[in-house]
Amino acid sequence: MTMQDEPLLAVDSLSVSFDGFKAVDDLSFQINRGEIRVIIGPNGAGKTTVLDLICGRTKATSGSIRFEGRELTRMKEYDIVRAGVGRKFQTPSVYEDLTVFENLEISYPRGRGVFEALLFRRDRELTDCIRDIAEMIYLDQKIDEKAANLSHGQKQWLEIGMLLIQDPALLMLDEPVAGMTVNERVRTAELLQRIIQSRSVLVIEHDMGFVEKIAHQVTVLHQGRIISDGSMEHVKNDPKVVEVYLGH
Repeated sequence: MTMQDEPLLAVDSLSVSFDGFKAVDDLSFQINRGEIRVIIGPNGAGKTTVLDLICGRTKATSGSIRFEGRELTRMKEYDIVRAGVGRKFQTPSVYEDLTVFENLEISYPRGRGVFEALLFRRDRELTDCIRDIAEMIYLDQKIDEKAANLSHGQKQWLEIGMLLIQDPALLMLDEPVAGMTVNERVRTAELLQRIIQSRSVLVIEHDMGFVEKIAHQVTVLHQGRIISDGSMEHVKNDPKVVEVYLGH
């Protein structure tokens, strides 16, 4: 099996306990290249904890997370970012006083050390890259606007752009359309379809209409365990899912 045939991310028998409470219990799933996988489930199901485990914010009690063949459970959080895993949290954290251009520029992964930062120069290649991403996230007309002046949805897009400029192979998005208008949700679905032409996306989401638009595969969590996994059509018609989640 070649690297291209292997899943981008393979989670195997993953568990984490907090004071004896199993927040994630024996979790196994895979994400392939060019795939959008959505994790759904009621509040307290362990969805955000799964992202915390993948990005190294929380350490697993047992199990394995392999990303492009590398074991993430033994890596530090910043090394996981460098390996190609990007994460966006629920609330947008953009630099309000900076412009869209500057927010993207500051997220560019060059010049992380003091000396590199001192030697860093804005070159044509970087400027072109920033403009391409600004266009992709629908903010090319707002590139010189301060982030404080953007709508909530536009701030969400800017934060996705701040991840994209780091060129991760996997983007993890926690409720990316929360608080968005209907039109912004439609455009976000289109944006994700463009993103997966060269990478994969893992999304946590409550908005079932949005999930139906974007998901290739859906994983349903309940009390830290997977109760259903497959296409949206499959999980929608799974009696267990209807009982614990969709029936609400």
